Amino acid sequence: MTSWIRFRQPQGHIGFGVLDNGSIAEFDGDMFGEAAANGRQWKLDDVQLLSPCVPSKVVALWNNFHALSQKLGKAAPSHPLFLIKPPMSVIGPGEPIRRPKGYSGKIAYEGELGIVIGKRCANVSADEAGEYIFGYTCVNDVTAVDLLNEDPNFAQWCRSKGFDTFSCIGPVIERGFDWRSAHVVTRLDEVERQNYPLSDMIFTPEQQVSMISHDMTLMPGDVIACGTSVGVGSIKDGSTVIVSIDGIGALPNQLAAARQPEMVA
Repeated sequence: MTSWIRFRQPQGHIGFGVLDNGSIAEFDGDMFGEAAANGRQWKLDDVQLLSPCVPSKVVALWNNFHALSQKLGKAAPSHPLFLIKPPMSVIGPGEPIRRPKGYSGKIAYEGELGIVIGKRCANVSADEAGEYIFGYTCVNDVTAVDLLNEDPNFAQWCRSKGFDTFSCIGPVIERGFDWRSAHVVTRLDEVERQNYPLSDMIFTPEQQVSMISHDMTLMPGDVIACGTSVGVGSIKDGSTVIVSIDGIGALPNQLAAARQPEMVA
């Protein structure tokens, strides 16, 4: 398997490359096109990891696991149920989740597997879909829960999930990852809250890519968040969520503590 990452080094240089035993072999070119090692090496401890890709959109699924579907009393869908999260919502490992200004309500985590698209993808079959999957990553799909049904006339999925910093992605894009035997584990302040098998997905990654590609064109670097299972919960200000998948790694993000109002002398 090959682990691709993006990083920023202390002088501000942003690059991408392959992670191997704690060091990064930097590449030039396009991660999703022509890329070649340029000979530069960086120690992982000396750089800041960024989101491993810069998607034009994040496609986030709902009700894609049998266990959660049964808990909610919902029938399994016949087509992926999804919403679109904007690119401005994306952050990488270790970056803070920011509470929306003026919002004091509940904020929830959802640990998920992310599919990273490797080339322009439109109207592909399920048999072809694997050729368009560049690799896999971890996702924390964050939600401002109280906004979802704020207006009884219209469920605000995009608004409640689309705020800046509400799509945590990383730490790497793992190529050759076998999702069938893996689990998503989510910890909140070191307490395990989710531990579910990816084999329980209603739609496989190939089916997701195929069916969604008939609804919209997917571009290189786009991410499909495969949906979550049981164990979703809320995050308190200052708490840290770590989403981990064996074979990919761990994605930590903290909900930044709310700023206290300044005292007037």
